[in-house]
Amino acid sequence: MTHCGKFRTGPLTRRDMLARGAAGLAGAILPTLLAENTFARSINGITNADGLGAKHHAAKARSVIFLYMDGGPGQMDTFDPKPELQKWAGQPYPRERSATQFEEVGGVLPSPWTFKQHGECGHTISSLFPHLATQADELCMVRSMTSPFTEHTNANYFLHTGHGLAGRPSMGSWMSYGLGNENENLPAFVVLNGGLTPPGGLDCFGSGFLPPEHQAQRMVPRGNGLPNIQPRETPDHQRRKLEALRSLDALHAAEVDSPQVDAAIKNWELAFRMQAEVPDLMELANEPDWLKEKYGFNHPYEPTRIYAAECLLARRMIERGVRFVELTCPLVDGDRWDQHSNLKEGHDNNARAVDQPIAALLEDLKVRGLLDETLVVFAGEFGRTPFAQGTNGRDHNPHGFTIWMAGGGTKPGTVYGATDDFGYHAIENPLEIHDLHATMMHLLGVQHEALTINHGGREMRLTDVHGRVVRDLCVS
Repeated sequence: MTHCGKFRTGPLTRRDMLARGAAGLAGAILPTLLAENTFARSINGITNADGLGAKHHAAKARSVIFLYMDGGPGQMDTFDPKPELQKWAGQPYPRERSATQFEEVGGVLPSPWTFKQHGECGHTISSLFPHLATQADELCMVRSMTSPFTEHTNANYFLHTGHGLAGRPSMGSWMSYGLGNENENLPAFVVLNGGLTPPGGLDCFGSGFLPPEHQAQRMVPRGNGLPNIQPRETPDHQRRKLEALRSLDALHAAEVDSPQVDAAIKNWELAFRMQAEVPDLMELANEPDWLKEKYGFNHPYEPTRIYAAECLLARRMIERGVRFVELTCPLVDGDRWDQHSNLKEGHDNNARAVDQPIAALLEDLKVRGLLDETLVVFAGEFGRTPFAQGTNGRDHNPHGFTIWMAGGGTKPGTVYGATDDFGYHAIENPLEIHDLHATMMHLLGVQHEALTINHGGREMRLTDVHGRVVRDLCVS
């Protein structure tokens, strides 16, 4: 058969090569392919020489620990004191208000906690956080965060993915996709599950339209962290089974253009490598007793002990090159930080669970020289109202709330933005979650506008068409 010469054979793709070589060649070539961090090697053509991902500028941070405060702590009860609430205690809120989630509006509700200034910077911190207050000079406080959503599920999607509906990649997935990992034996994105899955479920940690291998690996802060991580077979037997799986997956991948198959191949390899790394990672016996005591391992309150393990494991993970670690809250007596009633008891219990471990984490990172390169972020999905829901709770408030950051190139001991004198609306330098994401990526060395992937005919990014780097939060 002849051809006219007007057609040219296309370049040999990976799948073509696997199809032609079938199982034998696949077994030989796949280890090399699997070793490549394909999707994280370049961002808009910029490639890092070390192959760990691309950066657009010098990074201040190399990893993130995200302390997710499920439910929404009250800003006027934690880090944004409002004496005006005491003056109006029990009276109707005197200004125009927005609709609330449940519309059970009572009188103005003062904070039941006292505030004092702490550190050389003079951060004003609630008596809810006596341990964290000792680290005041490390905190970069943002008192003007806003969100467009008043309901947990949508607000959680927005906080985690920059979009109010399910299906978008989590910020941890974007960090994995853009920057890769520093340890091929561990996932780039880990969620330490303290006991509470946020409203919105696992989509908060999903990879969305990014390659599936960038979704979070969920682990528990006890035992081996994962079920069946200890091998039950000899390494040789496991390797032969893995080779057989490689061959089968390669044959399927040669016929079907499927990111899921690619991810499955990579995950088999990662799971095999994790069997050697994870047991050592989870082994806390080698940590000194005095340090575990500082974190709260011997605390009489079980949720504190759980969160202490999460925080210590987060430090061990970023030491080993995990890019993004998220900590979820433990189940306390009552509810997550979502006190529609019994504000005093609920916030007391949630703060008791996390205060000591977080303070110990910040101090431990600093002593080890890791805080400068680790960005720690403390945030809920929104805040609470200055007036009561019923008599002794607070409803959701996305109009102005507080988060804080520490380390990783943020300005320590500073306060950015402000809410009104009731703590209801951000009135000075209001920020959106998109701005937070853009700033986090900037500190990691990535321009948020440039880290994109084509999906549905358009270039998609974590910050969508929004977001700005808030340079006032960053050291120069």
